[in-house]
Amino acid sequence: MGFIIFIIFLALVFSLVLSKVMSGKGAEWAKLFRIVTLVVSISLFTYWFIKKSSIGIVNDSVSIQVINKLPQTLDFYVINLNNLDKNSDLETQHIGKVRPEYFRTDHLKMKNSDEYWIVGYLGKKNLVYFSQHSVPNKNMDQMIEVQNYINQSEKLSEIAKKYVETYNFENIQLGIWVTLCFLLMFLNLSLLVRKEFSK
Repeated sequence: MGFIIFIIFLALVFSLVLSKVMSGKGAEWAKLFRIVTLVVSISLFTYWFIKKSSIGIVNDSVSIQVINKLPQTLDFYVINLNNLDKNSDLETQHIGKVRPEYFRTDHLKMKNSDEYWIVGYLGKKNLVYFSQHSVPNKNMDQMIEVQNYINQSEKLSEIAKKYVETYNFENIQLGIWVTLCFLLMFLNLSLLVRKEFSK
């Protein structure tokens, strides 16, 4: 999605430049390009946000339910190991912040994997929970009750920490690009509407 957002950003910047074309044959083409760019941008972002906010069941996946039995809210991540392809990176997902006596559910694609890690943070940097889980039967959902502050492997938790940091950094970068795109969409839309009303 990051590459698509970058293309949208470039198209919106170009649309802003084209707003200076006022007359001649090029003006009609510039206006058409600007309208198409805005419609495509708004449609793509709407689709993306709906897809991100809806909780969909992933085909051929294992459902994981993380229950927080600790007295503090923890921020949980799940890292899926791809055992069949050693060249591929581990897949990191953010389960979310789970309050005491609450749970969150996530769905993992386990086609090429039979192991995942659960990582829990107290605050942004303080890793207080790490556990490894195998999936012997991919037809059965998993339920993990977090009852203690444990770290099953110092070595693996350090690897997990790096993946979580990379995941969060990429999300921050994506957030910046999305914010810039929204700003450009607003500028393009307001210039387009203002010119229509000024005629």
